[in-house]
This record gives sequence, C-alpha cells and structure tokens, in this order.
Amino acid sequence: MRNPTIRDVAERAKVSVKTVSRVINRETSVLAGTQQRVLRAINDLNYQPNMAARNLRSARAYAMGLVYDNPNPYYIISAQNGVLSACREAGFGLQIHPCDSSSATLLEELLDLVRHSHLAGLVLAPPMSERAELISALATHGIPFVRIISAAADPQDGYPCVYVDDRDAAYDITKHLIQLGHQRIGFIWGGTSHRSSSERYLGYESALKDYGLPLDRKLVIPGDYSFDDGFRGARKLLALRDRPTAIFGSNDEIAAGVLAAAKSSGMEVPFELSIAGFEDSPFSRQSWPALTTANQATEDIARQAALLLLANLQAADASAQGIKVPKNPGFSPVLVVRGSTAPARIAVAAS
Repeated sequence: MRNPTIRDVAERAKVSVKTVSRVINRETSVLAGTQQRVLRAINDLNYQPNMAARNLRSARAYAMGLVYDNPNPYYIISAQNGVLSACREAGFGLQIHPCDSSSATLLEELLDLVRHSHLAGLVLAPPMSERAELISALATHGIPFVRIISAAADPQDGYPCVYVDDRDAAYDITKHLIQLGHQRIGFIWGGTSHRSSSERYLGYESALKDYGLPLDRKLVIPGDYSFDDGFRGARKLLALRDRPTAIFGSNDEIAAGVLAAAKSSGMEVPFELSIAGFEDSPFSRQSWPALTTANQATEDIARQAALLLLANLQAADASAQGIKVPKNPGFSPVLVVRGSTAPARIAVAAS
C-alpha cells in the first residue's frame, strides 16, 4: 500500500489541502472543530508529514539543532533523547551538531548550520551555552536558542536557559562523605571549560569549610570528564603519603576511573576507599560496587530545554495575542547513595 498523502487527509476530513497544512503547521486561524476533524483524519490514516519537504516549502522552519561538545557519550545520548522526544511531539525534526567549543569560527559555523539546515532555533549544551560572547552574538543575529547551563539560580540575564544547581548537589555529596567520618576527601576536576566543573568544586569546598575541615590543595587534582583522567588522578592521590579515605570525581566516568585505579592497587572499595561520582550515568549503576552519585536527569533537562525553545518560538509567532514567554526552569540533582561509600577507617600511609 502507498503511504497516505496530505490530499488523502484533506479528502477524509472534507477540507482543503491548505487547511490541512495550516493544522499541521499549528496555525491559530483554524476553527477548533475543523482542527479536530483534520487531526482525527491524520490519526486514522497514520499520516506522517515529510519534515524535509515541509521545511523546504515553508518560510517557517520545523526543525531545531542540538549543539554540543562533550567527551561523555552518556550525557550526549541522554541529551539527544530528551530533545528528540520534545521534537517528535511538536512535529519538529532534529539536527545533531557536534562541534569544537574552542573554535575561533564557532559563531560562523552555527550561523551556517541554522541557515543551510533551515533550523528554527538551537538547544545549546555546555560548554557552548556558557560562552557569553557566543550567546550575545547569536542573539544579535536573531537566532532563537535555549541554553543548558550550570548555575545555582536563574541568571536572569535576558537569555533563555534551563539551569542546573550542580553546586548544591556537590555540597550534598561532600557532606555525605564527611558525615561518614571522612576528613581527607580527594576531588578530581572535570573539564575547566565547563562551568559545571567549577560549580561542583565550589560545592565541595563549601562543605569542607562548613564542617570545619581544612582544604588540602594536594587532594585537588585537575582533569577532564573522562575515565582515563579519573584513573590517572586517583593514582596520584593514592600515592600520597597521607592519602585520602574518600575521592569525589566530578562525574561518573571519572569516578569509574577512580574505582579501577583503586582495584588495580588492591584496595577494597568502599572499606579502604569511598568513591562518589556525579550525574547518575550507566557507569554508576553498572560498576561494582555501584557508585554513590547525584542524579542529574539529563534527559529531562534537555527535554525541558527543547520545550522552552518551542514555547518561545510559539510566543514569538503569536506575540500579537500577548502570549508570555515561560520562566526559565531549574533542576537540582539529588544525592543517590549506593555501595561505593562507607564509614571511614583510619587512613593507612602509603609505603
């Protein structure tokens, strides 16, 4: 059987092809009863609009882009799934665009992407979303976008965003380790280009201060959001004469690298070393023991970013009707305690 066409839908609903097109394009000029007949015909025939052809025929765009630069594949997969779910509900297409956030020609690259792919707007993942000069330039060029950013509160800077309170969640993780009796807690950074890294470090630092523990710079190791940096960072920490009894990795990949380093050194986790990560990725659940972490709900965060972009596009199209732009939503990752953390033992000096 051939696939149903827009003409088939029009005949079934007893309307013109132009009316079907208006319903598909979510125009507000169609009467409610007519709209319901068209939607019922679309459902009965299982009609699927051709998004590419729709974009080419229309002055309006019906696709958005997800732009990212992140070494963590689990984050990217979750973000893609979240944005895609919102796009499917709205009848939008999705263009995935990995890029180099440090590129000097990033602005031109994104402008070309929007123009050549006929995109309605962009969802910007970190760290692009946290580059102030890029955000300002996109706004100047009239490109609709929504940022996913790490922030303790809505920045209220005039640019739409979904903000994630990494600092408070990192504070909770560190507090959990302190309350287990750990006084020497190592910290391994994520990538310095990501604001989430500094926010998570600030949460760690604040918890130490609030509980009266000194900040030992030897326990703070630079790194990136990767398993290898977690492994290397842990080896450095475990080689210290007064080594930590717990290590907090800035994400679960880092924490998984820490776990591998501890096991390769013959250490028993969590009884000789407690380990915590961040994000609640598959790494945290599939490791043994499973990792204490913070559930970040990346898929839902990305979905909300896409929904916010869609709402802003609708508000712009219907500005004459006084539709208000939605508020920027915020998320707070939640501590998840698993088997990788336990009460501290007396630290054993390395030989």
